[in-house]
Amino acid sequence: MFQTARCTNQIVGPQYAPDIGYTASMSMPPYEEIEHTADLALRVRGRDLAELLRHAAEGMLDLSEAQPKPGETRSVHLDLHAPDDEQLLVMWLEELLYGMEMREVTYRDFEIQVLNGNRLVANMQELPLGSLAMHIKAVTFHDLRIIPTQEGLEATIVFDI
Repeated sequence: MFQTARCTNQIVGPQYAPDIGYTASMSMPPYEEIEHTADLALRVRGRDLAELLRHAAEGMLDLSEAQPKPGETRSVHLDLHAPDDEQLLVMWLEELLYGMEMREVTYRDFEIQVLNGNRLVANMQELPLGSLAMHIKAVTFHDLRIIPTQEGLEATIVFDI
């Protein structure tokens, strides 16, 4: 049993949702920034865990205003295992943050599968990072829960800035 979420956008963000139709059946946006006292917070939605993970990555990149610069694009593969969905979400986003901070890259064209409920297999494009307006230090577990909704799943993610 696996779930797949695919995105072929050039740059991530909610502005692309009407064009690609992946949120057509959802009445709420795939992600939105919400108020938080000291850090950044993002409410993320998806029809299943794979789509929620993709929207979380897109939302985090949008919050940080990660912009690519001209250069070589390469395909990358990521395989993660975690004991539960929340830890898988944090591990996934932390892997992307690591690439942004340490290798100075950003990402697009996410294709995600969740296998056996606790394994994420992702393929994506990695591009040189041109600019980053908001540096996110870490993804936190603060009040993190993935909850079922009528339309799928929802999570609120708090980022340490």
